[in-house]
Amino acid sequence: MTAKGETWRGSEMKIVITPDGPYRVSGSVPLSIMTIQPNAEGFSWEWVEGRKFETDAEYSLCRCGQSKTKPFCDSSHLKVRFDGKETATRQPYARQAESVDGPSLLLHDAEELCAFARFCDPGGKIWGLVPASEDPEARKLAIREGMSCPAGRLVLTDKRTRLVIEPKLPPSIGIVEDPALQCSGPLWVRGGVRIESANGTPYELRNRVTLCRCGVSVNKPFCNGSHASIRFNDGLL
Repeated sequence: MTAKGETWRGSEMKIVITPDGPYRVSGSVPLSIMTIQPNAEGFSWEWVEGRKFETDAEYSLCRCGQSKTKPFCDSSHLKVRFDGKETATRQPYARQAESVDGPSLLLHDAEELCAFARFCDPGGKIWGLVPASEDPEARKLAIREGMSCPAGRLVLTDKRTRLVIEPKLPPSIGIVEDPALQCSGPLWVRGGVRIESANGTPYELRNRVTLCRCGVSVNKPFCNGSHASIRFNDGLL
C-alpha cells in the first residue's frame, strides 16, 4: 500500500530469492544492524541503528539460519538441505488486511505478516488506540506504533486527508536484533527495495517488509515471528 502518487526510491535495488538458497541482493543496498530499544516499562519503543556493514554491489544473505558468517551466506543451506519453498500468499496487502475504524484513523492489519517486534503494545495496544483517536495523545501514539512496525503489517490512513501514513525510510536492509527477547530477528527491508521470487515473479513493492532469516517461518519468504519461539541468535547481539 502506498500513498497516492508516491513511488519508492529503492525500486532499482533488488533482492532475489534463490531456490532453497540465500537472498541475492543487488544494487548496492545499504546493510546495517537495527536494534529494538525498549522504554522504561519494557515496551518496544525505538529503533537504534548499529554497525554498518561494508558490502559489494552484490551480496548474499543467509536465510536458512545456519551460516557461520551471518548475516552473510556461507553455503550452509546445501549441507542442511534447507527447504526454502515460498509459501506466502500472492494477494496484495490491501486484500490481506482487515480494518479497524476510528474517528480520525483507519487501521489496516495483515496479521500473517507479523514479525513480533511488539511496537504495537504501548498504551493499551494500537487496536485500542485507533478507536480512541479523537484524543490527540491516543492518535499520536497510534501513529507512532503503526509506523514503527517493521513488517508493514500495520498501516494507518488519515481519514480526513485519506492519505496513507508511512515513515520516510531509506532504501536499505536492517538486520533486526531484539535484546529484550535475547534473540535475533528478520531482515527489515525498507524504502521500496524490490523482492523477486525464485521463479522470477516480483512481490508487491512496499515501503517496509520483513524477510525470514531463521529458516523456520511458515510464511516464507516473509517473517512470521518464528525467530522468537526458537530464540534464533545470529551471534551479533
